[in-house]
Amino acid sequence: MKLIGMLDSPYVRRVAICLKLMKLDFEHESISVFRHYDEFAKINPVVKAPTLVLDDGQTVMESTVILQYVATLAGPDERIFPSQPEHWTRAARLTGLALAACEKSVQIVYERNLRPAEKQHEPWVDRLNGQLHAAYRELEEELAAAPLPIEPDRFGAADVTVAVAWNFTQMFLPEIVAKAAYPRLQAFSESAEQLPAFVSTPAV
Repeated sequence: MKLIGMLDSPYVRRVAICLKLMKLDFEHESISVFRHYDEFAKINPVVKAPTLVLDDGQTVMESTVILQYVATLAGPDERIFPSQPEHWTRAARLTGLALAACEKSVQIVYERNLRPAEKQHEPWVDRLNGQLHAAYRELEEELAAAPLPIEPDRFGAADVTVAVAWNFTQMFLPEIVAKAAYPRLQAFSESAEQLPAFVSTPAV
């Protein structure tokens, strides 16, 4: 399999780390949806990162859909989704909040970097900032109620997504989301970033 996309995307990085945790063989091709648009379009005409190219040439896109697919290929000891129904609710909640934080972070970055300054709409940015902080407040409360694991053999897709989302926001928007405001998220992310699957998958 081939994973297409840049690791500075939290969605691409999320998939790459999970693939490593599941011990699945894959190749990573750093193709940008911006700088290499035509090259990406030859692989997936939708030009959507991440894209997973299967061994038979078919493509799958959207990080959650990709993870749902590759989870069917992993061995019983490399599960990234809960096997017990009662654990699904929290995993789904954590994932939804973390993906919302990713989405709002990306939207703010795009608004700043892609839209001309004279066309940026501050009320829209203020709304994004509010939604971003709301997602992280909810995640901070979830971690206060029940800490996430730091052992690599206990990491699931939800845990990866939380750590990757926080890291992305801190890379690009540290002046908007202060580390000190969310100490549990910061501590968890720092621990996660020391794990081999994270270290070997830098967000650059």
